[in-house]
Amino acid sequence: MKFQGKVAVVTGAGSGMGREIAKLFASQGARVVAADVMEDRLREVETEIQQAGGTVRTVLCDVAKEEDIRRMISTATEAFGTLDILVNNAGIMDRMTTVADVTDELWERVFAVNVTGPMRAIRRAIPIMVEKGRGVIINVASVGGLFGSRAGVAYTASKHAVIGLTRNVGFQYAQLGIRCNAIAPGGVETNIMAGAAAMDMNDLGVQRTMIGMALNPRVGKPDEIARIALFLASDDSSMINGAVIVADAGWTAY
Repeated sequence: MKFQGKVAVVTGAGSGMGREIAKLFASQGARVVAADVMEDRLREVETEIQQAGGTVRTVLCDVAKEEDIRRMISTATEAFGTLDILVNNAGIMDRMTTVADVTDELWERVFAVNVTGPMRAIRRAIPIMVEKGRGVIINVASVGGLFGSRAGVAYTASKHAVIGLTRNVGFQYAQLGIRCNAIAPGGVETNIMAGAAAMDMNDLGVQRTMIGMALNPRVGKPDEIARIALFLASDDSSMINGAVIVADAGWTAY
């Protein structure tokens, strides 16, 4: 039980990687605050964790809204008394939109969810962790944050920003007992491209992005990313800080 007595907040916990992370952390003894924008999905993950004997609280949360972030972190401290682990997993895509076609609205929405949300969550979590003298932050980035055309311009820029955020926080708070790392998945079976995100895809963006897909050895499973998060959140990775762990089955090794 790697997380016995620990409290973890996981955003985007209703599906995909976030759901598997929340379930795995709970199975390892963590008291989990599961946050998501979809209430029905939260109910499902809550039931799964509770039926497995875990402890969970759910928070309906749009990470683009500061008041929702405040309520999410407050839920952890009010329900469980503290916060030990923060996983910023929630994210959205940009329909592969190129820079000539991106609107201010799309750009700002992608950055609000993918960058500003994690920053605000970290901003709320840091004082709690500093007072404790320890804490772990994990940001789910993307290989799109390391390379130029795994997605559209807004998503690509936002994930580069997440990696910069990770490295900055990791170094600046290292001597205060806090570690901050990022996971950069390649293709993973999630619903991030479902619904509106998959509609009206940008033709040039898709064309240029798909060039590299033939090199992808395989698509990953959400539980594979969850196991990396487990490692990074545990003391097993005590020497890893400010790092980006690429999880893409070798896609970017070519």
